Amino acid sequence: MFNFFKKNQEILSPVSGKVVDLSQVPDEVFSQKLAGDGVAIEPTSNEIVAPADGVLTLIFNTNHAFALTLKNGVELLIHIGIDTVALNGKGFTRLAEQGTKVKAGTPIVRVDKDFIEKSGYSLVTLALITNTEIVKDINGAIGENAEAGKTAVIDYKMK
Repeated sequence: MFNFFKKNQEILSPVSGKVVDLSQVPDEVFSQKLAGDGVAIEPTSNEIVAPADGVLTLIFNTNHAFALTLKNGVELLIHIGIDTVALNGKGFTRLAEQGTKVKAGTPIVRVDKDFIEKSGYSLVTLALITNTEIVKDINGAIGENAEAGKTAVIDYKMK
């Protein structure tokens, strides 16, 4: 009936690191919010975790990205690095299987940071809400130092 008491929903950081605005990402698909709205994290750790409770609906064959569907219908895309799909899975180890229910903080992918960075790729990791039409008031914790699976980096309200 009334939406006065709808509380904000939170998405936790999928990786430890510094939260930056999407406009700072050196890829127009992400910086222009063409793939969704959210935040980017400059990682300091090598484990990518589920940023919320949900179903792991997709893990790319190259393990550089995965999608999660939350109980409220929100769809998240976690994309590890820029152009890292070109590595064909090298430097990425899958830790969870597509179709499984996961809790926030569940390890999904481990990365070999040294290998990927020495190969010339940025590991900036994106946490995006892809079906933005069902949410409003998306805010990112820009400038925060986030801990994977513990620090809220996005908050939003359902429409």
